[in-house]
Amino acid sequence: MASSSALIHFFLLSMATFSISCSSLPHQPKSQPYSFKLPIKKDPLTNLYYASVGIGTPQHNVDLVVDLGGPSLWYDCNSRYNSSSYRPVSCQSKKCPQDAGCTGCSGPFKPGCSNDTCGHNILNSLAKYIFSGDLGDDVFHMPNLKVPHFLSGCTASDSFTGDAVVLEGLPKGSDGIIGLARTELTLPAQLSSAYKLPRRFSLCLPSSTNKGYGDMLVGAQDVSKVLKTIPLIVNPVSTAPVFTTGDASYEYFIDVKSIKIDGKAVNIKPSLLSIDKKGNGGTKITTMSPFTELHSSVYKPFLRQFVKQAASRKMKRVSPVPPFEACYDSSSINRSGVPSIDLELQGGVTWTIHETNLMVTTKHNVVCLGFVDGGKEPKKSSVKTSIVIGGHQLEDNLLVFDLVSSKLSFSSSLLLQNTSCSRF
Repeated sequence: MASSSALIHFFLLSMATFSISCSSLPHQPKSQPYSFKLPIKKDPLTNLYYASVGIGTPQHNVDLVVDLGGPSLWYDCNSRYNSSSYRPVSCQSKKCPQDAGCTGCSGPFKPGCSNDTCGHNILNSLAKYIFSGDLGDDVFHMPNLKVPHFLSGCTASDSFTGDAVVLEGLPKGSDGIIGLARTELTLPAQLSSAYKLPRRFSLCLPSSTNKGYGDMLVGAQDVSKVLKTIPLIVNPVSTAPVFTTGDASYEYFIDVKSIKIDGKAVNIKPSLLSIDKKGNGGTKITTMSPFTELHSSVYKPFLRQFVKQAASRKMKRVSPVPPFEACYDSSSINRSGVPSIDLELQGGVTWTIHETNLMVTTKHNVVCLGFVDGGKEPKKSSVKTSIVIGGHQLEDNLLVFDLVSSKLSFSSSLLLQNTSCSRF
């Protein structure tokens, strides 16, 4: 039997090399599973992740930020943008969600300016506001793939004034967001529906900003037998900035039972690790926070215990480098490394966060614990999550989201297997 390491290597190789053109689909056996690959890069300034895709006719190439919790794909259709294949979705169309409003525009017809059009909320979790936009039908281009009748939102960045900046916080040159949440308007959902793929996608986020790409694979193979697998938890209360009472969250939550540092459990109030009736607490995974954020009631005991264990390893603490508090002279870290951190999950599964995902190099000879205090109060939502696992902790980890079985499979750090998510 092949080892788990060899099987993971094979899966990563398939991610790096496999893509299929739309025109070849009809000639393949119906039982043949298909996967569509989208390369992902890391922005060095924001530490966010983005992919290059094409939209419309003629094809406009745009960089869109990958948002694991985003409900749709949307882009900036400002005054410089147009597409002859764009068709606005009518307010009366079955494609228009029941709770969507209806928009109109007095200017000449173009993407983002039409009448009797299905309204679409443009959500950027880094911006100060929620923006209005239109839902449209157009051609979508991925490497070796042309998808007709793709539904996406668009809004014109040059139609807003003051501090209402729709692209706020996104990497310079990016034009919108690719959402991957549990909704019908995400890229994985639309590809799965159009090409009868398994409702499954994988992410392998790169840690390097200049040494190649990571990947997203839609319709990914089932690798639950070679990876650790846990249930995805549904938060019964929406965590979105706009929702209807009774809506569940479309973001991805997991059930963390405890956190251990060097094998010793952090003293955390159990109620913070579970989701209460108001949707507060629990643990979610995101790509829009560069580093893991902990509610203050979790962060303070976590930090104390890490500092204590680091001292026992003779790690020399130095002045903090905001936003990080626990910083160390890297030359004082010996062969035994930094304290290990384990997330104890549902079913007795352990997600070990290794040194490369724990520590962040902030300047010459200084590394810091890459966890930050998320504060006590909500930032942009009436719901406060206790643990938000951010991008740095996910890099070089293979993650497979199976939305049929509502399960997450993960590898922990691939660097321990002499491979990574970055490729040339």
